[in-house]
Parts: sequence; C-alpha cells; structure tokens
Amino acid sequence: MSAILPSIELTLVLAATRDMGIGLNGGLPWTGLKKEMAYFARVTKRLPSQLTGTKALNAVIMGRKTWDSIPPKFRPLKGRLNIVISRSVTSAVPSLSEGKLESEEGPVMASSLEQAINYLRQQQQEQQEQKVGKVFVIGGGQIYGAALELPKEVSKRILLTRVLSPEFECDTFFPLELKEQQEGSEWVRKSKAELDEFVGEEVPGAVQVENATEYEFQMWERR
Repeated sequence: MSAILPSIELTLVLAATRDMGIGLNGGLPWTGLKKEMAYFARVTKRLPSQLTGTKALNAVIMGRKTWDSIPPKFRPLKGRLNIVISRSVTSAVPSLSEGKLESEEGPVMASSLEQAINYLRQQQQEQQEQKVGKVFVIGGGQIYGAALELPKEVSKRILLTRVLSPEFECDTFFPLELKEQQEGSEWVRKSKAELDEFVGEEVPGAVQVENATEYEFQMWERR
C-alpha cells in the first residue's frame, strides 16, 4: 500500500480592480506600485513560524505566461521555490532523489496544477532537511481558475490587493467575483487581525495611495 501524501493548502495571491481585472497585454494594467510589490515579496517569502530558521522555502506556482511576464533579471523569484505550469511539459517533474530544491537554479516545470501539487506533496513527505512552507498561486487567469475548482480544503484562501482607482483597462480577469455581504457566497472577507496573523506582519488597514493609484490589502477565505 502506498503512503498517504501530506495535504497541500493553496493561497491565491493577486491584485485586481473592482471588477476583478488582473492583466492587460500580458502584463499588469498599472505600474509603479513598488510598496505593493514589496508586500507581495515579503508575504510570499516569509515562512510559517514553525519553520523559521530552517532551510524551508515557500513555493510560488504560476503559469508560463506569468513566468514570461517577469523581467528576466528578477526570475526565478528569489528565496522561493518557483513552479511553472506549461502544457508543453511532457515529462514528469524532477524526482526528489535528484537533489535538494534550490530557488536559484530555475523553476520546476509541471504540466498541470495537479502535477505541481503532487510534486509538493512528495517533497513534504520525502525531504527531511528542506521542507516546503506556504504554497502560493500567483497567476495567471487559467491557473487561478484551475485552483478555484479544487476542494476548499486545498484552495482555501485569497490574498487580494484591491485596486480601487483609477479605472484600469484590462483584458484578463480573475474568474471569481469577491463582494462583501454577497448572499450565498462561499467566500468571506476576513478581518485585518486575521490578515495580519496569516502574513506575519501588521498590514496597513487604510487605503494606500501610490503613483496616483488607490488600493487596499484584503484576505478572503472559503467558508
């Protein structure tokens, strides 16, 4: 009988307009949000408290187009295990016996979100020194959609930077509306205290203004 693999919990991370626009022409609709990008970097790098001081890495899962949209000098995203999903991948992801995972060596390639999750489950089970901490899905639209179709025990949380103004033109949208007090919705916005606890820092609660763009940090979870 095969061993039961550990469970993996996904957190989706995105910035989106009021109508959930997330992209334009293969990139972001807005520019110059350096503080918001710094928040993204801190949150996706910071390990759970029980893994602080270990060799563990958080993982970021993305589609090939999202990978391509990152300037070459910034990829792979430092200090995180990068997993890129591409339909052109025909072989299985690397076996864990081939060595430790190192974020500086380029991304792990997978053909589907399910394959990426299975790889992380194997990593949790087999690697003793270098564990995986939190697992983040960072885009794009199709990968978000695949994540949202998973059971709520797996796809549990959304970290949303809500871009409030101005109105940006978008051609790519997050496949889910997030509205407060929406009757019957399985997603509920969590409190600032709960957001602070999950990300491991005190997140600004007020609307932020940067480069003439207003936004705020939110966290949503499935009921």
